Amino acid sequence: MPERRLTRQISLGDERTGIVKIGGDAPVAVQTMTTSFTHDVESSVAEINRLHAAGADVIRVAVPEKKDTEALPEILARTRVPIVADVHFHFKRALEAVEAGIHKIRLNPGNISDRGQVEAVIDACKDRGIPIRIGVNEGSIIERRDKQMRAKELGQFFSEHRHGQMLALMIAKLEEYLDIFHAKDFYDLAISAKSMDTMLTVDAYTEISKRFDYPLHLGVTHAGPKETGCIRSVTALGSLLQQGIGDTIRISYASDPIHEVEDGNELLFCLGLRERVGAELIACPTCGRLQVDLFELVQEVKRTLQDEIVVPMKVAVMGCVVNGPGEAEGADVAVFAGNQRGIIYVQGQKVANVPENEILERLRKECQDFEKRVLSGESKLGEKTVDIIPPDPIGDLGSGIEKIRAGLVEKPTIGRT
Repeated sequence: MPERRLTRQISLGDERTGIVKIGGDAPVAVQTMTTSFTHDVESSVAEINRLHAAGADVIRVAVPEKKDTEALPEILARTRVPIVADVHFHFKRALEAVEAGIHKIRLNPGNISDRGQVEAVIDACKDRGIPIRIGVNEGSIIERRDKQMRAKELGQFFSEHRHGQMLALMIAKLEEYLDIFHAKDFYDLAISAKSMDTMLTVDAYTEISKRFDYPLHLGVTHAGPKETGCIRSVTALGSLLQQGIGDTIRISYASDPIHEVEDGNELLFCLGLRERVGAELIACPTCGRLQVDLFELVQEVKRTLQDEIVVPMKVAVMGCVVNGPGEAEGADVAVFAGNQRGIIYVQGQKVANVPENEILERLRKECQDFEKRVLSGESKLGEKTVDIIPPDPIGDLGSGIEKIRAGLVEKPTIGRT
């Protein structure tokens, strides 16, 4: 992968939460946002702690009303992760959040644009050393009455892009907003420029990365439900991260934000931008050769291992012996299933042949035992002791002679002419 784009660095958090750095040489951070009403302290604290435990580095909360900012001191005291106040329409919510001890403010140029109000927020954040994210979203960057006029006026500057007019509007609005911050000598900033359109998102961040050295918060806004939102988000964010663009990410879904955290971390794992924690599950594509309930088995293995295994071992669950051995190459623990049985391998060595109803428990035991050996230094991840020898689909995974006698399998013809 290309080297990460070098940016300024911001810091958020405190002694209680720890400091999270964004930009510069800091690891890419994963963010999400709560769905609870912030003034509902119990629900907010429970959700924040759950998201933090799942792997969120930074969590954002909405503060549309004063009762939300009034709840922040108690929420901050009962959580252990940096929290961002998402401010829209009323700048006083930002001032109240700063006074409450929030770790970062997010402002939207589309709905807080009065210079005096923005300057008041800048002064408050500057006094407390609190960074600000400028969030330029496609849907709210400019007043509706001006949008068409300005789009036509500015679109010429990015005529080569499919969404050149909107791209021009987003960058122009960002530049206008940054002028206010620069005039106040405030540079403790991060930038986002989100759209629901994948290619517009890629183009916007690419162009912004050429113009500014602020850390970039990547995301595809209103991406939809997880089923389609994950495709939009991973396409855009993966493309940008592979170019070295991006310092923190939020994958946005119209569903439980726990999935945003899980998928954000998985994206970074896959790109080698974060060290994996826990088992990496590999499973074969489904086909008509399956002779076990692979769908349920894979989900059971995932649920079982995600709470018990911390070592980043590769675990393969394969539904047949045709492609299984090759697809499981490099797995630390693997099972090949067929005819309601499963053969389990540990680093290439066959250790068990069990009935289907015993696969899960035996696989779990082998993973636990292997983890203990890795932690003690007896075994190393990714180091096969022997090459996997594919099981005999007639003998190992079933009663071969009975199948042949019943005419269910052709007799071997090896050596015949």
